[in-house]
Amino acid sequence: MRRWRVGLAGLALLGALVAARVPEAAAEPRQALVLGAAQYDGVPSPVFRARLDAALELYRSGRTARIVVSGGRAPGDRFSEGASGCRYLEDRGVPAAALACETESHSTWENLLRARPLLEPGPVWIVTDEPHLPRALLLARRLGLEARGWPVRGHFSSSYRLRERLLYALARLGFTH
Repeated sequence: MRRWRVGLAGLALLGALVAARVPEAAAEPRQALVLGAAQYDGVPSPVFRARLDAALELYRSGRTARIVVSGGRAPGDRFSEGASGCRYLEDRGVPAAALACETESHSTWENLLRARPLLEPGPVWIVTDEPHLPRALLLARRLGLEARGWPVRGHFSSSYRLRERLLYALARLGFTH
């Protein structure tokens, strides 16, 4: 009787091991969302250009097949950040079919919210400045995006870094989005 129980327990264990699946590595994103930054009469600011260049490298390296550029226009602007960014990428060889331009947003939250319908299902690279990335990822995940960060390195002021840390803390606490 004891052998029978041991044998049954062994079969159960073997069945559990066979049935247990090793978690598959999550697929790498095939799309990137570039969060907007300033543009000057259709020309991306240096900060925005760095974000666009990072997405361009993702595209040229084959790591992503689609880029969504997000950002509206400030009062008095003729061009939106999204349209300026898309034109910048097209001028550098990204086909229009691989681009989507969101042109109405005015904040990180709106960038993500308004770009969401333009994204394909699945994971997405969030392309933004290194100090901005933790907050952007937090907000993206709150919106249900399967977001991964692609940090854009640079020389950022201590006041910008401090501002982003404060906004991140406030967003974690639910005071802002």
